[in-house]
Parts: sequence; C-alpha cells; structure tokens
Amino acid sequence: MIRYDVADAVATITLDRPDAMNSLTADTKQALLDALRRAAADPAVRAVLLTGSGRAFCAGQDLREHAGNLEAGRGLANTVREHYNPIVELITTMGKPVVAAVNGVAAGAGASLAFACDLRVASEKAKFALAFAGIGLAPDSGASWTLQRLVGQGRAAELMLLGEPVDAARALELGLVTRVVPPDDVMKTARELAGSLAQGPTLAYAATKRALAYAATHTLPDSLALEADLQDACAASRDHQNATRAFVAKERPTFEGT
Repeated sequence: MIRYDVADAVATITLDRPDAMNSLTADTKQALLDALRRAAADPAVRAVLLTGSGRAFCAGQDLREHAGNLEAGRGLANTVREHYNPIVELITTMGKPVVAAVNGVAAGAGASLAFACDLRVASEKAKFALAFAGIGLAPDSGASWTLQRLVGQGRAAELMLLGEPVDAARALELGLVTRVVPPDDVMKTARELAGSLAQGPTLAYAATKRALAYAATHTLPDSLALEADLQDACAASRDHQNATRAFVAKERPTFEGT
C-alpha cells in the first residue's frame, strides 16, 4: 500500500494502490501516517517527497470501504480524527519540507494531501477535484484551512461548492501548484526540488514553516515576536554561522541541517 525509500536525505513516500487510483483505506491511511512519522523522526531525512503510483496521485477515500462502513452503521468509522487529521497535521508541522509530485488525479482527501504539502509539482495531465459536496460531505483533511491560504477564501468556496475539476494549467494560474511539467518529468523535477531542499538549512526551513502557520492566525505583533524568537534560534545554528562565513569569503555555503 505504501512504499518508503530514502536516498540523498530525501524520503520518498509512494501511495501504491494503482488499480484503485491510490484511494485510501483505513490500512493505507495508517501506513501513510506511520511512514510520515518515520520520516519526521529520522535525522538522516531532511526533505520528504509524497507521490502516487500509476495514473493517479490519490483519488481520496476508498468509497467501497466507506460504503461498507455506512451499511454496517459505523458512519465515518472515526477516520477523520484517527487518520486524516494527524496525517495533515504532521505534514504541515513537520520540521522538514514536504514536496508533492502530483502525477495524475488528486481528488477529495487526495487533493487535500497535496495542498497540505509545502510545494507541489504537477503533471500536465494532473487534475484536482474537491469532490466532497458531490457525495454530501463537508471538506476534510485540512482543505478548509489550506485551500483558502493558497487561493483566497472566495476562490476556495467556489472550488469546494461547485466541485468542478481543475486541470494543471488552471491550477498553476490559481496558485495551487508550484510547477507544471510534462508527465515524464514529474518525478525527476520533484526529486530535484526535494533534493535541493534536503541540502539546505533544515532548521531555517522548519522555522519558516512554523512562522507561516503561526502568522496565519495571529496578530502582527505576536507574529513579530515569534519571528524574533525563531531568528535567535536560527542565529545560534551551525548552518547560519557557517553560511555567514561563506558569504563573507564569497564561497558557496554547505548546510548540514544543524
């Protein structure tokens, strides 16, 4: 269900149910959460790449499993609280950059997973669909939080209420994705991007993610105070000190993530 590989300080996590368009069963979600926790805890991992196998990134919830839960009277089987919420919280708060390689369809919770990542590289054939309303559900997996921060509240309401698919070109125009590339170049481009981040100042990246999340829900004075605290912490890092020396010496800095 999930493939996990580490190379050059990048952990690649691949949703691997191609015949089911990488839709998410309870077991798949637990395996994904375990893989993300593994990457977050491993000091040798300095960036994470999330993708899907086959023709889809992730089609969202496995509706056959969901239909079985409804028939058995289990409703959502508490999967939002037990699986989706901790997965998205971990992606967004992980002290490492997370890149999504969106190789195809990203629908429902699959789109939400992509939006939770820090950067998104999309295939020209990729499509995003906020399909929750189409089956009588509200958005989950953080989409109500992430989407409006990417495209604004009005556009987010339009995408969620209408549920119309957004192709890659439109996604780039809206700011949903970072780059759009030919299908054969998606993984190459995403790996290069994640690899570049993995060689960068990991502590500064973590501080940047924290500052952005905090500022989204706090006042300017509070955000300025946190920025000062984060700068103090970063200034004490070896990476900052070595990079400053390299700048003065007109040399290229080498970051160790410490």
